[in-house]
Amino acid sequence: MQWRKESLREALGKGLVAIGEADQDVVVVNADLRNSVKTTYFMERFPDRTIEVGIAEQNMIGVSAGLAMMGMKPFAVTFARFASKRAADQISMCVDYCRANVRIVGAYAGIFTGMQGVSQQMIDDTAAMRAMPNMTVIDTADAVQVRAVLDYAVRHRGPLYIRVGRDEWPVVHDPGYHFVPGQGTWLRQGSDVALISSGVLLPYAIEAAAALADEGLSAAVIDMPSVKPIDAPLIAAVARDVGAIVTLEAHNVQGGFGAAVAEVVVTTYPCAMEFIGLQNSYSESAPNDDLAEHHGLTAPHIASAARRVVARRKQFRHSTSLPDRA
Repeated sequence: MQWRKESLREALGKGLVAIGEADQDVVVVNADLRNSVKTTYFMERFPDRTIEVGIAEQNMIGVSAGLAMMGMKPFAVTFARFASKRAADQISMCVDYCRANVRIVGAYAGIFTGMQGVSQQMIDDTAAMRAMPNMTVIDTADAVQVRAVLDYAVRHRGPLYIRVGRDEWPVVHDPGYHFVPGQGTWLRQGSDVALISSGVLLPYAIEAAAALADEGLSAAVIDMPSVKPIDAPLIAAVARDVGAIVTLEAHNVQGGFGAAVAEVVVTTYPCAMEFIGLQNSYSESAPNDDLAEHHGLTAPHIASAARRVVARRKQFRHSTSLPDRA
């Protein structure tokens, strides 16, 4: 498929300017990565509402929590790796425990960060953030969704973590897209298997569904940026009515979006599942296309997972008894 592409970090930087123009309480707190995450746009437009703490991510979170307690609307923006690891304790105690209205933006999330390599990639931030009791977690798929999520974030009450990628990426959503927390969106109907994607693997899911249709398999595509709260009613309905699910995420499959979907499935309508993502491994430095292929994230790999899960669905539905426990 031919996709129009737009830079995710450019969407982040310019999106922050847009919400800053609409709301004078918006403040951006940086940790020495303004140019990389494109918050230079906000600093140039609103120097008096920009705070630079230097290479001190823990301090960035503490400052942001203080600003929130004073009624401001802080956006703490840095690489996802630094936000979710270096400042984890401060996020837990100063933001999550206190239910502070801090918006943490984890840029360079996932593995598609150009040739930056493992030190700039982040593959387990979803797992860390969604484990915090009060945290809302969102994983964005394209530039349109990034801007829509930022528009929502200004109104959000409580701790919020937003994953944003780095490079130019296919634009899937229409300009009028509106983000609703806890709600997934059907992009394609299907009855044989459901491809449920959170984040930037969404275009691969759409391509896989088209390829499967050529084979006579009806694949639904569901976009689910809201990892927490998750759209449990939609997931349960898919598990009940379709009975075969493939989850997609640019994240380690342990503890991530797929695990969140499985938690719903196992407590509602257990069904066959496959998980597309990093399979308990770190990534490496390589062009984005090569990384996607190496880690099995592209449309052909997704289609293969869909075929496997459809075959297992038949076995699952025809199973009438469980083996005796030892």
